[in-house]
Amino acid sequence: MTDTPHATIDAAMQAHLQTWQGKSETHSDLIAAAPLAALTATLDRSDAAPVVGTELPHLWHWLYFLPHARQSEIGPDGHPQRGGFLPPVPLPRRMWAGSRLRWNTANPLLVGQDVQRTSTIQSVKHKAGRSGELLFVQVEHRYTNPKGEALVEEQDIVYRAAAEPGAPAPMPQKPPLAGQAAWSRSVTPDPVLLFRYSALTFNGHRIHYDRDYAIREEGYTGLVVHGPLLATLLLDLLRRHRPDAQVDSFAFKAVRPTLDTHTFSVHGKPSEDGKTIELWGEDHEGWLTIQATVQLTYND
Repeated sequence: MTDTPHATIDAAMQAHLQTWQGKSETHSDLIAAAPLAALTATLDRSDAAPVVGTELPHLWHWLYFLPHARQSEIGPDGHPQRGGFLPPVPLPRRMWAGSRLRWNTANPLLVGQDVQRTSTIQSVKHKAGRSGELLFVQVEHRYTNPKGEALVEEQDIVYRAAAEPGAPAPMPQKPPLAGQAAWSRSVTPDPVLLFRYSALTFNGHRIHYDRDYAIREEGYTGLVVHGPLLATLLLDLLRRHRPDAQVDSFAFKAVRPTLDTHTFSVHGKPSEDGKTIELWGEDHEGWLTIQATVQLTYND
């Protein structure tokens, strides 16, 4: 089935898309050192060069198992054409809305390991709200290394209707812990940062590097900072302030697009017992852009 970007999802289409529920695929990849070194540089870190046996920082597994669609198989938005593993959703705008991850702290992913990822489509749900039609696809990824299961991730992908000229933007939210952060960091999202992260994750989505497309076709006012990059910056903030902390689980939700037109900030606040960390991002006006919760333990 070919893409029909402005089609409406009727009952027949919804039923067809839901036949993708339960679909599964498995891929293998080698946890190589080069992507870690490259992301270390991109995040302006001074870590030692990774070698075989180096533990993969949390969320850096997104550097692996990348889609390798041929150039002739790329859709107009820069993503692979739809209708393969993911269903052929006819709504044109696609966004990674959030994830929930659980690590096996006794079995981390390490440089040099061969890892398998089994991906399963858990659900396909259609909704109609004030912002128009939405379709949610939930995908589960299970990562297994030679010692067994290392990580389970539930990923939420949302598809949206095309931007309507002059449509009102959703009401922004203030962070629940605004002004209470224990740690904060400002980040300048220049096009080089966005390009480097797109290259590292082999992400062709044009909203991250094609300003004309992002503005004219998808209704943004600048380039969009990757949701996974924002999530990675949140955990990087924790890593900078609590390098001894061991993450058990992490859940994040994208709330509002972060654009390259202004500096943004990331913030964190630990609970009294130190085992829960609230993390969030704010744009230049102080509006909430991404929200996350970490559960962790500490190495003795």
